[in-house]
Amino acid sequence: MNCTIGFTYFGEEKTNYMNSIHALITFCLISTQVAAQLSVVAPGAQLIKLPATFAFSEGPAVNKKGDIYFTDQPNDKIWKYDTKGKLTLFMDKTGRFNGLYFDQKGNLIACADEKDELWSISPDKKVTVLLSQFEGKRLNGPNDLWIDAKGGIYFTDPYYQREYWDRKQPDIAGQKVYYLRKGESAPIIVEDGVVKPNGIVGTPDGKYLYVADIAANKTYRFEINADGSLKNKQEFVPQGSDGMTLDSEGNLYITGNGVTVYDNTGKKLGNIPVSKSWTGNVCFGGKDRKLLFITASEGVYTLRMRVRGVE
Repeated sequence: MNCTIGFTYFGEEKTNYMNSIHALITFCLISTQVAAQLSVVAPGAQLIKLPATFAFSEGPAVNKKGDIYFTDQPNDKIWKYDTKGKLTLFMDKTGRFNGLYFDQKGNLIACADEKDELWSISPDKKVTVLLSQFEGKRLNGPNDLWIDAKGGIYFTDPYYQREYWDRKQPDIAGQKVYYLRKGESAPIIVEDGVVKPNGIVGTPDGKYLYVADIAANKTYRFEINADGSLKNKQEFVPQGSDGMTLDSEGNLYITGNGVTVYDNTGKKLGNIPVSKSWTGNVCFGGKDRKLLFITASEGVYTLRMRVRGVE
């Protein structure tokens, strides 16, 4: 656990200082103890905060090398955290991305929130707009996505009013989950029975899709049909989520209040506490895919794991 403490205090501020010290030490101890109790965490691993501050970090995605890309959404930037632990700016003025995901060709597919589009960014930063509307209407705001083995894109489309939009209400009634088949220009609706879909992730075998309803505080699991449509909707856990990921043992990682881990039957394995008020997203990275990368408001954290990621 990285718990560096540094304060300057004078006179009457001493009490507040000591209370802050006590709260921080308590958090550090609890975080280390809880993480150590989780079987998915590497023995002796500690949560480490990167020495950088962001407005709101989001959308981590890993490429084939194990490098992790993530967004600072309010500042409209994409950052890269490589396998050697180096943090660099990858792209500026990005369409205010939220969720990111790499396709099989190494293009970074992004939910561009500024104009509610899906973008494809090539390794040399060439931008292609994949989708900008549905049936002639502006999308609510693509938020998170997952790409299947066929190259099809599942994405959630909740409505969060943005201060930089020129509209004050959605063009499309309801908040839905869509599927854009590879090579097609129009998506299909695969789920419209959730209140506000947010996090989304699928299993590597293409059998199941998890969708979080952040407003109803539930996460559902669907079976995926051969044509990409969904069936057999089941409540998987009574907890919603922002971003989500899976590991090699089929465990599901849910964000919001730290990172909560569930096994593939829906049994809660435990929680990884994070000091920030909101944990927005999570993914696995590194050459061995055993580095859990956590975006949490202004901070970004890493934690070594026993299990591997599958994305």
